[in-house]
Amino acid sequence: MDTKIIHEGLVTIKTPEFDKVSSKAPVFYNPVMELNRDISVIAIKTYKEELEHEISICDAFGGSGIRGVRYAKEIENVSRVVVTDINPLAIQFANENIEINDLDNIKTCKEDANILLRKCKGKFDIVDIDPFGTPSYYMESAGISLKAGGMICATATDTSGLCGTYKDPCVRKYGAMPLKTEYCHELGVRILAGFIARTFSKYKKCIEILFSHSTEHYMRIYARVKKGAKITDESLKKDIGYILHCENCLNRTVIQGITPKTSSICPVCGKNFKTVGPLWCSSILDQQFIEAMLKNMENTKINQEKKASKLLNMTYEEANGPATFYDLHQICKKMKTSSPRLDAVLELIKEEGYFVSRTHFKPTGIKTDAPVDKLKEIISRLNKTCNPV
Repeated sequence: MDTKIIHEGLVTIKTPEFDKVSSKAPVFYNPVMELNRDISVIAIKTYKEELEHEISICDAFGGSGIRGVRYAKEIENVSRVVVTDINPLAIQFANENIEINDLDNIKTCKEDANILLRKCKGKFDIVDIDPFGTPSYYMESAGISLKAGGMICATATDTSGLCGTYKDPCVRKYGAMPLKTEYCHELGVRILAGFIARTFSKYKKCIEILFSHSTEHYMRIYARVKKGAKITDESLKKDIGYILHCENCLNRTVIQGITPKTSSICPVCGKNFKTVGPLWCSSILDQQFIEAMLKNMENTKINQEKKASKLLNMTYEEANGPATFYDLHQICKKMKTSSPRLDAVLELIKEEGYFVSRTHFKPTGIKTDAPVDKLKEIISRLNKTCNPV
């Protein structure tokens, strides 16, 4: 079998040569996910600073072992990393890569992720679920396994379902109705987060999202796990809910609660709302945590530094914004008018006293608490100024 050598972060990895990244590769390794792994190292480093003890990490989908090897080598005070994979060839490569990097705080396990996590109840501070496709099949086991005060890291690559292109798979896997909108990637992150929260709640555990992002073909969430029936009940009432979206005027409303009273009529234009959820309706970004991640990035060797810096800085700016965002081009299309400069729109919204920022979800996205009618008024005002005749 032909192999190749990969240099990423501080590690050297050997993987099989293959033509196309897919689940059919002899050992799974995805070079496109390097930014994901870079951010993961930074996020876990940052989380580790909150704790006063060494941490144990489970990389539940080891593949070549690159993620677990990076965790073991690049993060201080990691007592143990367990890399598991059902594929015996993957375990063979992971073991070789552990040896190449001269690590003694990491071991491999040829085991199904669900079985390993259930066997190791309460053994891990960090559980990383990064499968090919949906993480939904493994959340129950992660919820059982994680310690209170631990962190769940989860990746979803089944974005066509989460974003509403195919609704039935999303309902089947996540128990939520998606919607194909201009902000569907944010909705996807919120549906994934809501699913994790509802799954963990069975075990009197709730989550607090520290960081999340949607990049290229995947969505990623990092969340702190807390335990207690009371705080879990409160979280279900406060953090889980629905988003009502009007396709006619682009107005949207956030409704908290698993079974809230909702109106089917948009109060702005009188047309019918579309309902999305249940989903996570609270913050999906912690600005203080992102600030600490930015500081840690300065001391982390990563090849994707420019991309990581851009992502973290943009999410820092939008962290205190409300749920959902507006797409400037979509609003202008509805208004049947030309699109003014984005920075001019942002400046006027800020002058009006509203929160406003750009968003990493979309280059033309506007994260603001200003109502849609105010945005339309500002766009009209700018177009009038630019085209007075």
